[in-house]
Amino acid sequence: MASLPASPSASRGFLPFAAAILAGIAAGALVLVTLNDRAVAIGFAAAGILAAGLLFAARRLFRTQVVEEAPVDWRVAHALAAASDDALAVTDRAGRLVCANARFEALFAGWPTPPNLPVSEDAVAALGAAARAAWRDGEARLDDVEVFGAPVSTRIARVGEESLVWRFIGVQALDVTAQVQALIGGPTGDRLGTAGLMTVMVTPSGRVRAANRVFRARAMGSPDAPVEGRDFARFLITDSMGLVRFEREGLDGTPLRVLQIPFLDGEEAPMLVALLDEENAAAATPAIGASASAHVRSLIALLPSAMALVDRDGRFVHMNDAFVRAARINPAAPPLYPIDLVVREDKAALADAVRRFASGAPQSAEMTVRFTDIPDEPVALSIAGARGLGDAAVLLSLKDSGEEGKLKRQIAQATKMQAVGQLAGGVAHDFNNILTAIIGHCDLMAMRHSPGDSDYDDIQQIRANSNRAASLTRQLLAFSRQQTLRPQVLQLPDVISEVSNLLKRLLGETVRLEVKHGRNLGPVRADPGQLEQVVVNLAVNARDAMLSKNPHGGGTLTIETMAVPASEVRRMDDDVLPVGDYTALRIADTGTGIPPEILPKIFEPFFTTKEVGKGTGLGLSTVYGIIKQSGGFIFADNARGGGAEFTIYLPVHTAPEAAVAKTPMTREKQGDLWGSGTILLVEDEDMVRAVAERALTRQGYTVVTAENGEVALETLAEMDKPDLLISDVVMPSMDGPTMARQIRARYPDLPILFMSGYAEEQLRRSIDLANVAFLPKPFSVQQLAEATRDVLAAK
Repeated sequence: MASLPASPSASRGFLPFAAAILAGIAAGALVLVTLNDRAVAIGFAAAGILAAGLLFAARRLFRTQVVEEAPVDWRVAHALAAASDDALAVTDRAGRLVCANARFEALFAGWPTPPNLPVSEDAVAALGAAARAAWRDGEARLDDVEVFGAPVSTRIARVGEESLVWRFIGVQALDVTAQVQALIGGPTGDRLGTAGLMTVMVTPSGRVRAANRVFRARAMGSPDAPVEGRDFARFLITDSMGLVRFEREGLDGTPLRVLQIPFLDGEEAPMLVALLDEENAAAATPAIGASASAHVRSLIALLPSAMALVDRDGRFVHMNDAFVRAARINPAAPPLYPIDLVVREDKAALADAVRRFASGAPQSAEMTVRFTDIPDEPVALSIAGARGLGDAAVLLSLKDSGEEGKLKRQIAQATKMQAVGQLAGGVAHDFNNILTAIIGHCDLMAMRHSPGDSDYDDIQQIRANSNRAASLTRQLLAFSRQQTLRPQVLQLPDVISEVSNLLKRLLGETVRLEVKHGRNLGPVRADPGQLEQVVVNLAVNARDAMLSKNPHGGGTLTIETMAVPASEVRRMDDDVLPVGDYTALRIADTGTGIPPEILPKIFEPFFTTKEVGKGTGLGLSTVYGIIKQSGGFIFADNARGGGAEFTIYLPVHTAPEAAVAKTPMTREKQGDLWGSGTILLVEDEDMVRAVAERALTRQGYTVVTAENGEVALETLAEMDKPDLLISDVVMPSMDGPTMARQIRARYPDLPILFMSGYAEEQLRRSIDLANVAFLPKPFSVQQLAEATRDVLAAK
């Protein structure tokens, strides 16, 4: 552990005091990072601060002159840091490097001060931002910082108010680089040279980082000549036939075969280059081939990249551990041929490529294959010739894309859900126009018929079915996050209490309901009615799953609320859930659980595992849409003891002026819907415009209609000022808000009522007008009359 002295102070008497504090905090920080024991860490920090207090008190008491300052003893911190496999460093408030361990020195080739490390400019800026976040929030993280081509994760933790502990995780790949570098320059490199194999490690900039003695002798004339840092390309020349030779030997020298072995992923990764005389490659004597092959296998076994060697007959000769993991191979029963790993459609192409390169194809190639275990995830397979290495004739290189593939699947699923949501929202909007016309005509017909009339029951049946269809469109809008919500600040236990009586009736006598509430639950902002629908949908699905498992015994449905602070979210380290304070709702059952192959699809609309006619497939998609539109997150999983488990995270509402709502607000309805005045009605759908015109005319209003915004402006120029503008929002040529702005420029106080099948919240973000009301589609004749009356009454 290296300790770096602070800059000189104006008062030497203060140095021991500050040094003792710093040593105590640093030791505590390193204990916390290395041993993860807060009690021990606090003890170390307190000991340092206590020592500082004693020093300061002694100076105040005796007021003696200290002739020589005692150096800070970092031996305890050194011992603790040495036990860590990660590179550790401590910086103070002034941005100075206080101390660092040996792995830090090896990783960064010295003692640079974070965040100014030998990485790219973007990475330095990102590290600086992470440090500022750590000072503010207490900790921060940054993943995939490339250090000499290897991805390294950074964790930064604030200890006290004076220090940051930097922890660099994942330096094992760099250890592999150092091991291979030592092998090339050591006895293993000499043995490779004896077999006629010249090996060089080259940096991304083309500089030699290490080479064995045979390469030095051929390239420089002496086996001990220094080649580190020199341009690798300058050692080689190419003739008119494309043959490669050493520049020192000239065009009369022996042609070389060059084999590039990728070391690590990334643009900054070093490259391992093997050179073999073409004469030896052509002869491929058994002694040379066997020796070279053995040493090459030892090198490949050390590489983190997934690699395998294949012979001329297409059989596997050797595969390293990374290849076994990436190809999902059972080590106890490895395959004989590469084609055994891929699906049937890819077998012929892979076999042909291996045969072609085993026959001496000079170039390398890359092809996409699909493994039989994961046919939905294509992977890139690189193929290159490896002549002159004994039985090995072809080198296969495979990138382990497990985490990358998982991320791609998540992105693809999110993209698909967004696309389906947009489609569902558009379908629901168009369908709402049709339902508005159907419901409106039913209302107008019902006005001409009384109960007992032969047609009255048929009219009511049409209206009931239309309302049922309207409920389906609301579910589609919920999934697409375009429904109209009425959010309130509330407590989740109040919502559960409101819906618990309904749940008991829905679950039946065979299913037991357990409700558990945590402490210190923060308020959330959501629509209480929609949250009740979420709970009901999940509870009904859980009931069906438990009854399908045990029709007579039922099961237990558990509803639990809990507080999830930001510190716990950080420990969860979830890529989807942002760090913050949440109030969580967990609904778990004791049913059959969710099969793994179905789990990614359960929130898709119209996806159901129930029998035909027993489910619409919109229950969970509605839940998903409501939670996402409320700013929350929902996760589905299988419980450890069996059954399914849904966990909902809603962000805690922290506005100080917000009051928690206890009961939903209701508005009194007045019975008198008659009115007077002139209304300009703008609607592009003929059927909706006709129904609205007839309904408003029956209520006593004078209605002037227009089929789009441009016609409405022309009509307005030829008439007196109307008392109210009722308009659709989305229309061809000119939309409703654009038309309304031009009308407001002429009549600033004109009230406006927008009607649309899209969500009010979504529309209000694009409507920057005051005194604007909203009526969601589909609506009945009575709802249109009530909205018109209310807007005119508020005028």
